[in-house]
Amino acid sequence: MPSRPLPPELSPPLDFSFRPLRSLEDLSPEGGPSPTLALRLPYTGLSSLWGLHPTLQRLLADPTQLRWLDLSFNCLTAIDPVLTTLGGLQSLHLHGNAIGCLSEVDKLGALRQLHRLTLCGNPLEKERGYRRYVLALLPQLSTLDFSAVTQQERREVAVWEHNQSRPRAQRASE
Repeated sequence: MPSRPLPPELSPPLDFSFRPLRSLEDLSPEGGPSPTLALRLPYTGLSSLWGLHPTLQRLLADPTQLRWLDLSFNCLTAIDPVLTTLGGLQSLHLHGNAIGCLSEVDKLGALRQLHRLTLCGNPLEKERGYRRYVLALLPQLSTLDFSAVTQQERREVAVWEHNQSRPRAQRASE
């Protein structure tokens, strides 16, 4: 009896960890597109996500179903807007890169299905109010930087957000 292929949610991730890449175009599938929902690209030296969509078309049977993307420990200095087109993404690992500006996280606001995000080990992590800012922008997150988001934290973010939304003059007069 021939074996049936695994459903996509049970297929192992495509793992290109530690493969030195000049660009995403260097990637090619082994044996045709994979049904997986997960792609691992850590420690590849990527500094750009140029060509992500054509690469996903080559690697994945259904790129629109990508749920988990690991881009950790690379050389990314910004959050590429191409990530916002991955509407089904639920887990995104960007830790250990060189993303320096907290406002880069604004781009991820379009990812309404995103529940797990890692940004630790990037210079932006040192900015004042980093965690509150990210949680205010992405209230659906259940984990940030490998730590669960607590109810207490959500309450603190709500207060912080309320204080941020009032005009500065009004805050100063209080």
